[in-house]
Amino acid sequence: GKLGMIVIIKINPKLHAPMYFFLSHLSIVDFCYSYPMMLVNLVVEDRTISFSGCLVQFFFFCTFVVTELILFAVMAYDHFAAICNPVLYTVAMSQKLCAMLVVGSYAWGVTCSLTLTRSALKLSFHGFNTINHFFCELSSLISLSCSLISISTLLIILTSYAFIVVTTLKMPSASGHRKVFSPCASHLTAITIFHGTILFLYCVPNSKNTRHTVKVASVFYTVVIPMLNPLIYSLRNKDVKDTVRKIINIKYFHIKHRH
Repeated sequence: GKLGMIVIIKINPKLHAPMYFFLSHLSIVDFCYSYPMMLVNLVVEDRTISFSGCLVQFFFFCTFVVTELILFAVMAYDHFAAICNPVLYTVAMSQKLCAMLVVGSYAWGVTCSLTLTRSALKLSFHGFNTINHFFCELSSLISLSCSLISISTLLIILTSYAFIVVTTLKMPSASGHRKVFSPCASHLTAITIFHGTILFLYCVPNSKNTRHTVKVASVFYTVVIPMLNPLIYSLRNKDVKDTVRKIINIKYFHIKHRH
């Protein structure tokens, strides 16, 4: 699904816009934080991992989760620029700025992850050495970082959409309202699911969440949400659906021609 979205965005010139540039990086980030080792641990019997391997897994997981949180805020800002100031949109969201926003998202993800991994190195582990989880998630450290980042990025998103709603309500026609809210609906759906899970998992006091609940929620945002994102963004997008139909038709034509 992730690779499919990236290929579709690459081959269709209509999708060479800032929104789809950010979406392709969202697909890459989704793919990366569904870390293969996490998925392997769901099916293999021997789930042993070294301490260094656990820290490496934690580092990459944290990097891409934080990057995704920031990318959602960047995409909200892109919608704000496109809807609230369409005349200057191409100037405001230049290729250089888009590249800087993406690089900045990854850089901030790495910085936060390095800080948390460094903190994890200072912890002492003696005696009982079984992690009650399906991957190396240091909840106390992640909660300190992700709750702050999640709330700050959520404030950026809510502010952007507040301006979008005000601008939309000033439009005279109902068709104009639909045209504006159509691309926003997919983004808001993905944000609601992802941020809702993160906030529930890390901002609700730990006493209210059993270990089983934490594990179920972790499966949800590490496996289910990355799987749903391509569907959320593709099913509501005409250009993406048209590209998929063309690919299927070309493939069908080649098979038919071969026979």
